[in-house]
Formats: sequence, C-alpha cells, structure tokens
Amino acid sequence: MARIDYLYQHYTWPELGRVAKKQPVVVLPIGSVEDHGPHLPLDVDNFLIWSICEAAAQRADGNILLMPIIPFGYETHHMDFHGTIDIQMEHLLHFVLDVTKSVAHHGFQRILIADGHGSNMPILDLVARRTILETDALCAAFIWPQLALPEIKKLRQSPRGGMSHACELETSVYLYLDAARVQMDKAIKEQGMPPSEFIWSDLIEGSPIRMMDWWTRFSKSGINGDPTLATAEKGKVIFETVVNNFVRFAQEFKKRPRGKRVDYHKTSKTKFRT
Repeated sequence: MARIDYLYQHYTWPELGRVAKKQPVVVLPIGSVEDHGPHLPLDVDNFLIWSICEAAAQRADGNILLMPIIPFGYETHHMDFHGTIDIQMEHLLHFVLDVTKSVAHHGFQRILIADGHGSNMPILDLVARRTILETDALCAAFIWPQLALPEIKKLRQSPRGGMSHACELETSVYLYLDAARVQMDKAIKEQGMPPSEFIWSDLIEGSPIRMMDWWTRFSKSGINGDPTLATAEKGKVIFETVVNNFVRFAQEFKKRPRGKRVDYHKTSKTKFRT
C-alpha cells in the first residue's frame, strides 16, 4: 500500500525529521471503548473521532499530520457495563503527556489533541497545559461537538440532556457514517438524571456545576439522551461542519503567534511600569 502523506506512522524516521521542518499541526486522536446503549457498538467514540480527524487531514493540504488513535479513555463510572475498558485518570494523563512530549521533542511546535469521549476532557486539558509548560510546543485539546455548536443547536429536537451519550447527536453522526452498524430498532429514550437547575449532562449545553455519578445510578440502558430523534441527515450536516471547522482551525493554529516569555525574577531591568 502506498504511503498516505497525512499519516504520522507512514514515514521513516529521516523522512519525519524533514516533515517537522514544514511544521504541520500534529493531531492526536483519543477515544474510548464503552457502552453506548443497545443500539450502538462499543467503538462509537473511536469511530467518530477517527472519521472526523481523517476527513480533516485529507482536506487540510498538508497542514495536519495525523497520529494513530489512542483507543482507550477514562471510564471508571461506566464499568458496570460489559465491554468497557477503563484507564485510570493518572495513568491516562501521564500516558498522553508522554506522547505529546515525545512529539514536541522531535521538533513539532503545534499539537492538537482531538477527543471523542467527554470524560477524557478534564484530563486532556491538563495534558495540554503541561505540554506547553514543559516543552517548546503549543498544545490544545477539544471535543468534536464544540466545533459545530450553532449548527447542532439548530438541528437538535431533544431538550437539554438529550445530547449526552448514545444520544440524538452521536447516533445521528454514526448513522451518516455507517448506518448498517446502528440498530435503530433498539434505540430508546432514557434521561434518568435527577432534575436540577444546576447539574445535568449535555454535550452541547453543559451545566454550570459539574458532577458525574456511577452511570447505572441514572441509566439502565447505557443511554443518556434521546437517540430516537437521530437521523443520517442531521449527522451529515454535523459531520461536515465539524470537519470544515477543524481544517480552518488547523490553518489558524499552525500560524498562531506566541509572545516572548519574560521571567521578571531573572532580570534586573524591566520595561513594565505600574
């Protein structure tokens, strides 16, 4: 098979050194293996984020260099369901940080962590911060629905809480990408979280106070949301919007300027005046 130019692992080590001089944005996808109700496979988070990243890399004109996906994430709260694979938060943080620091060591200055699983995000935020503070690279993290918020809000039919997990959102995008693997006859609405003015779970409208209990305390099916409202047509609009905005951001991030750091403890002269 011929080399695919946007794939990190398809280069030899001397070739990758030359690629670093062009300074593409290195994209590290991460997902999870977990329950997604009776209607979706365990691979939802991996399949969706990889499909998004690959489509963006294909359209990015060399601005994205795509790494292999990290397929497992932080899942302790989902372990009551068969098949879920859990990586403890400290392990995941240090593992992903080792990857980003390795990439920075090889001279890449822009690293983007693309997430497919909500509970990874607090950990990935810390990874990105530490990568910046401990290397010369800039590093950022995002979860894919955030790249299409206005479009998703226009399309959604479910109320707040209906786009949380194995829901209208994830099911729609999966239907667009591979409808044959979605068992829509088994899709059910389940929103069992206690009603609250301050705490709820929604990928598009996050609550002001964050809390996550064991999943089976409020969901017996593994669903939190309403997948019965999902359609492939919604999925297409969402997918295309996310990918196009991803490409636009990669172009911007590649050229993002950095100010000069000044440690005032190490200089007796300062231009700063109060």
